[in-house]
Amino acid sequence: MTNTPNSKPCSESRVFQTNRVMPPDTNNHQTLFGGKLMASIDVVASISAAKHCRSECVTASMDSVDFLHPIRPTDAVHLESFVTYTGSSSMEIFVKVIAEHLINGESIVAATSFLTFVSLDEKGKPKRVPQVYPETEEEKYLFNSAEDRMKQRKARRKLSVYLAEQIEKY
Repeated sequence: MTNTPNSKPCSESRVFQTNRVMPPDTNNHQTLFGGKLMASIDVVASISAAKHCRSECVTASMDSVDFLHPIRPTDAVHLESFVTYTGSSSMEIFVKVIAEHLINGESIVAATSFLTFVSLDEKGKPKRVPQVYPETEEEKYLFNSAEDRMKQRKARRKLSVYLAEQIEKY
């Protein structure tokens, strides 16, 4: 994808958020609750989606959250998100989570996540989104590998729909 009149750079949707891990945010292992981190991931991703398309957006799926390292009360949690790829009305958002030890200054990528958002018009119907183009090496890597993730996402969704048809309802 190249820069066209109907496209935007990944950087235009970039969002940064920093949180401090407090004792109520931790589990019995004294690490950050996964659900607490997932909520923060969804929030920053939703801002990236809205910045990219300048419309209301909804989370269509949290495609993956990979917890790579524990996050502790001695850490600050830095989240960075941006649009990596677009369909006609959907956007793939990447979120990188970095834990920074506040005493010794060491940082590590603690989690990564991919989410899909859909842009909505005034009537709540899917709305076309601008295409996106990468500029940095990280953005290019994520952009170029997005089609494989999209195929996996569609196959997983098809299985989820089938599963929902098979399981008992209340």
